[in-house]
Amino acid sequence: MSSEVDAARAAASQADSDAPTLFDKIVAKQIPATIIYEDEQALAFRDINPQAPVHFLVIPKNRNGLTRLSKMDESHRALVGHLMYVAQLVAKQEGLLPGFRVVINDGPEGCQSVYHLHLHIMGGRQLTWPPGC
Repeated sequence: MSSEVDAARAAASQADSDAPTLFDKIVAKQIPATIIYEDEQALAFRDINPQAPVHFLVIPKNRNGLTRLSKMDESHRALVGHLMYVAQLVAKQEGLLPGFRVVINDGPEGCQSVYHLHLHIMGGRQLTWPPGC
């Protein structure tokens, strides 16, 4: 079993906790990150373990119960749409017009390691299918 899978399973045990996540701490500027976009609702920053030449994350600044995509409810529709808008906006700013991939890991079997909804945007090279975990 890979360390990513182990980490995802360990993180799942804390998924419904109200404790601040790593991403909450980045939003609060308690943990440094290379921020490449910020507005009132969203934050985009470079992934610390990039899987492509360009790899950044887009997160909601206020988690508001949105720990994973499968926890989304009607009240989150506009926010999740905004996150997708930010993803394509920053992808364009990063020169990813030839194409890019948007990934949302959901739950332990989806290899989610931080329970604060986040979009991975990757590009800068030819991506292949299917992706692995």
